Amino acid sequence: MPASVSLSLSLPLSPAASPRSDPSVAASPFGAFRRFGLRFCGLRREFLSLRSLTSEATGRISPYPARGISKKVLAAAKSNGSPTKGFDYDLVIIGAGVGGHGAALHAVEKGLKTAIIEGDIVGGTCVNRGCVPSKALLAVSGRMRELQDEHHLKALGLQVASAGYDRQSVADHANNLASKIRSNLTNSMKALGVDILTGVGTVVGSQRVKYGKVGFPDTEVTARNIIIATGSVPFVPNGIEVDGKTVFTSDHALKLEWVPDWIAIVGSGYIGLEFSDVYTALGSEVTFVEALDQLMPGFDPEIGKLAQRILINPRKIDYHTSVFAKKITPAKDGKPVRIELIDAKTKEPKDTLEVDAALIATGRAPFTKGLGLENIMVTTVRGFIPVDEHMQVMDADGNLVPHIYCIGDANGKLMLAHAASAQGISVVEQICGNNNVLNHLSIPAACFTHPEISMVGLTEPQAREKSEKDGFEIRVAKTSFKANTKALAENEGEGLAKLIYRPDTGEILGVHILGLHAADLIHEASNAIALGTRIQDIRFAVHAHPTLSEVLDELFKSAKVNMGTSPSVSEPVAV
Repeated sequence: MPASVSLSLSLPLSPAASPRSDPSVAASPFGAFRRFGLRFCGLRREFLSLRSLTSEATGRISPYPARGISKKVLAAAKSNGSPTKGFDYDLVIIGAGVGGHGAALHAVEKGLKTAIIEGDIVGGTCVNRGCVPSKALLAVSGRMRELQDEHHLKALGLQVASAGYDRQSVADHANNLASKIRSNLTNSMKALGVDILTGVGTVVGSQRVKYGKVGFPDTEVTARNIIIATGSVPFVPNGIEVDGKTVFTSDHALKLEWVPDWIAIVGSGYIGLEFSDVYTALGSEVTFVEALDQLMPGFDPEIGKLAQRILINPRKIDYHTSVFAKKITPAKDGKPVRIELIDAKTKEPKDTLEVDAALIATGRAPFTKGLGLENIMVTTVRGFIPVDEHMQVMDADGNLVPHIYCIGDANGKLMLAHAASAQGISVVEQICGNNNVLNHLSIPAACFTHPEISMVGLTEPQAREKSEKDGFEIRVAKTSFKANTKALAENEGEGLAKLIYRPDTGEILGVHILGLHAADLIHEASNAIALGTRIQDIRFAVHAHPTLSEVLDELFKSAKVNMGTSPSVSEPVAV
């Protein structure tokens, strides 16, 4: 589940995170892209890599083909490279989330002797408490919605008895998936020769790191370069008492220990919206508490309004906007959870809610305490570690700290798992002497509701602001899923794709999709932005018929580009 970066409560984001010994912390990450080509997620690729390496070591033939595993990688895996003279490692990574994992594997491919330090469990937030288990729950909610939609089933000629579910089995599905992916990540690193060092990592100097478990002596290692990839933890504002039972964060909710009859969700970003999809499918009533004057404040406004019509209004969901949850008290002694709401502007008391449970989905805070940043003269900004466009860490005076980089949620550039992995791969490229600057505007995001929402680049208001500042025109093109044959065959015509572009150059500024499999469709647009592909070129791409991909095909074809003007499109830039 992507991390929400919009806070639904007024209080300033603070790094009030747990101590570094807290097992709830770890890095985030997932996905990646290189300079002129994208490489997503990597989980399947590394799993295949593991099988091929295992077969070579054992002499047994794997039933799975080895795809893309070069002799160079195999050779590097056997010895994990040879470190630069005078150092234990070429690269040490603090945090074994998906970002750290992606960086480690890419480093091995480049022949670097690599170690990764993890104080909790491999996989970080994404695998253990985020993207992966949440998708398991959302898979269940999607099936439940299909089975509960009598009108939809009747239109397809289907008759199904009433749907039901077993809560513990649903919870086990999410937990088992996380365990499987975690095991795959761990084994893939071991197979490629990455040294996994267990303990809490601390930076001692620009090329020195120590690690160890609480109560045991620390071990110090040296490295030519260090990457910090410690991720984030749920942000809980002051005044909210979390007991993990009736008032909880997404970390607790993913365990699905119970399904409350009525749950309040504080925050209507990605996290809150996805959990509303899960809980309402399982029978709960939901109340959103949002600080801003509209739900889903991080989305393109037009997409947000459509999402409210499709995902909120028809379901057992009500909401309060422009309010803060000043105080939330857990259920106790037979009394329900109590939520005191105040007006977001006047701070006057507005209302009091009494519900069975409250999920705090107010975003995430960087996990950077106890890293030893004072040893390299680095001061965090609201908990985030300052970095330049190359992800190199900057000290309190704005100077670059030699040999130290920070990726993922800890630097705050884009709090998405796959962004962390992309940043990690970019850093490894730079370490190896290849200039590589990541264009964050080309990194897609998705919300896995039913139907899904996805986006890449600028929203329409952001694009208009940029156009006024830089002096160029923008246009908007739209297509509907109702005109797509595959969507109609599925009886899933609700949806919209929106393109924001420059008519003078054909540059794609942003694409936003709400509809069936939107999370999969967005990558054609994100690849185009990453590669600097113009609309006048991509509109000639051929799409299989009938497929949902034709939604984007029609979208690009409907754009009106001024063909007589300069065809140049600006090169991808770092953001």
